[in-house]
Amino acid sequence: MTRGCIRSALALAAAVLTLSVSAGRAEERVVNFYNWSNYMAPGVLDDFTRETGIKVVYDTFDANETLETRLLAGKSGYDVVVPTAYFLQRQIKARIFQPLDKSKLPNLANAWPVVTERLAIYDPGNQFAANYMWGTTGIGYNVKAIEKILGPGARIDSWDMVFKPENLAKFKDCGVHMLDSADDIFPAALNYLGLDPNSTKQADLEKAADVVGKVAPSVRKFHSSEYLSALATGEICLVVGWSGDIMQARSRAEEAKNGIEIGYAMPKEGAQMFFDNLAIPADAQHVPEAYALINYLYRPEVAAKNSDFLSYANGNLASQKLIDPKILGDKNIYPDDATLKKLFVITAREPATQRVINRLWTKVKTGR
Repeated sequence: MTRGCIRSALALAAAVLTLSVSAGRAEERVVNFYNWSNYMAPGVLDDFTRETGIKVVYDTFDANETLETRLLAGKSGYDVVVPTAYFLQRQIKARIFQPLDKSKLPNLANAWPVVTERLAIYDPGNQFAANYMWGTTGIGYNVKAIEKILGPGARIDSWDMVFKPENLAKFKDCGVHMLDSADDIFPAALNYLGLDPNSTKQADLEKAADVVGKVAPSVRKFHSSEYLSALATGEICLVVGWSGDIMQARSRAEEAKNGIEIGYAMPKEGAQMFFDNLAIPADAQHVPEAYALINYLYRPEVAAKNSDFLSYANGNLASQKLIDPKILGDKNIYPDDATLKKLFVITAREPATQRVINRLWTKVKTGR
């Protein structure tokens, strides 16, 4: 081989190496995202990657406790996470998150003041989080199955159907699920009993646990994600679950044309309103990429796409002009003022109280 050929070969090898290194560097841009299951419209993250070149490593969870355990242990490896507000509140106190540099989030100008004001109860000054989606905890049901049991035209509008053992027992055979979440079920029971949903009194919490414990034999499964598919396919007929998930079950049943009609009730006694939020852990390794993702999710068209698919309301006011009118006009998703007045929020409990709640919840589920 001549020297010229050798030089050419070496130059080519160097060029290939340079390209490989450049490609490797480009691939290094990544954001590790930990979100709730069934909580992102198809294509959104792929579109983000195509536009920015940032790869999204996407993992999901179905309980706030799972997320909190990872965060408290430190070095979770995640750059963006989605805690519910009452968990966010105590996690802020534990210094789990870094304050948001809002100059890097210009799309927060689209935030809905009504939602940011309510979120400020948990995050004063909205320093650490931006709302992703919000919804309610209520009762989802198979309309035809319920009418078969209760009679034509029957509708569910009260917690009586869940918390009175003789009522819930009527639905045992057709299948009942309940969220595996003491922070959703106990406040509902407390409110049903006329007690403060945020009560930390052990006597009150034991009363709530007693109410739930008495109906537990009629509950086929305590789970926080499986009910979506089970309701849509007719495997179960009733669930205490999250509004958007139940609305998604309704959409899936309609798309499948399986004859299943799904109803949703925010009981007349009141229901919990919750906020799920975007935050950056203090030890995040890919902070610029985290900001890029949050800012992208706050684009009006992206927020609208997520709400249309998820059937959850979002914290982006500008997106409302783009949301499907069927979603925006659905009072189960975007409640009217009269309904909003019946909704309550819960706040963070001290660790000692949370331990009591966890112990009582385990007793409810195991019967021991």
